[in-house]
Amino acid sequence: MTTVAIALGANLGNRRAAFDFAVDQLSRVLSNLAISDFIETEPEGDGLQDQPLYLNGVAVGETTLAPREILAALLAIEKAYGRERPFPGAARPLDLVLILAGDAQEDSYGLQVPHPRFRERFFVLGPLSEIAPDMVDPVTGLRVWELLRNLLRDADR
Repeated sequence: MTTVAIALGANLGNRRAAFDFAVDQLSRVLSNLAISDFIETEPEGDGLQDQPLYLNGVAVGETTLAPREILAALLAIEKAYGRERPFPGAARPLDLVLILAGDAQEDSYGLQVPHPRFRERFFVLGPLSEIAPDMVDPVTGLRVWELLRNLLRDADR
C-alpha cells in the first residue's frame, strides 16, 4: 500500500458540499482516509485576485493504485461534481490535486508527483502537517512538518 496526499480546493458554489462529496468519493478509492481541517484562503496567482475565496484541505489515505490511476480517479470525481476547465486558473467548484504518492517521482504529460509547487503553499502544507506531519517529500527527503517550518521561516524574512 502506498500513502497518498491529495489537496482539496473549491471556490465556487457550496464549497463544504463539494468537500463532503469529494471525501465520500475518496473513501471509495483510499483506505484509512484522514481529512484535515479546512481553511479559507485567498486565490494565488496572477489575475486571480478577483476570484472568490478558496476553501482548502488535505486528504491522506492508502491505495494500491499507481499515480496515473489515482489521477484518473481524481479527475473523474471532479467531473462527477461538475468541474469544467474553460481556461487555466478558472474558478472551480472542486479541485483535487495529487500532492504525494509514497516515494513516487514522476514528471510526465499531465502528471507531476510530487506536485511541483506544494512546498511553497501554506494551504497544502498547513493542513497536511495536521494529519501527516511525518510524511516525507521524496525529492528533498524532508518531512512535511520540516517543509512547513521552512516555508514559515522564509515568509518571515
